Amino acid sequence: MKSLDSLFAAARAAQANAYAPYSRFQVGAAVLTPQGRIYGGCNVENAAYPVGVCAEASAISAMVCAGDNRISEILVVGDGDTLVTPCGACRQRISEFSISSTRIHIAGPGGVRHSFTPDELLPHSFGPKNLGV
Repeated sequence: MKSLDSLFAAARAAQANAYAPYSRFQVGAAVLTPQGRIYGGCNVENAAYPVGVCAEASAISAMVCAGDNRISEILVVGDGDTLVTPCGACRQRISEFSISSTRIHIAGPGGVRHSFTPDELLPHSFGPKNLGV
């Protein structure tokens, strides 16, 4: 899968640039749009912990800033032995820009460990449909 390999490479490159001096836990993410564009993002910590930015939020912001608004696939990569899944806020962000066929890939240094649909990751999510949009 060329797109998955490209997503993994982009997420790993973003992870290498993460600013994580407090947790020392670097995370990278990459978003693929239906047009085939890839946007990367990394976590950016701050001494005032609540104002840090997750890798997923960073990648989604780059996508939106470039004028895109739909996620075909997203890949999140972190180190360690357990799955580095998106936090609750990022699950909501992903849901906002996804459709039911969007794939959310969770990877470690060696590659993809598990893939989810938006409904598997955030069942019964709140979104534009709840607002009549």
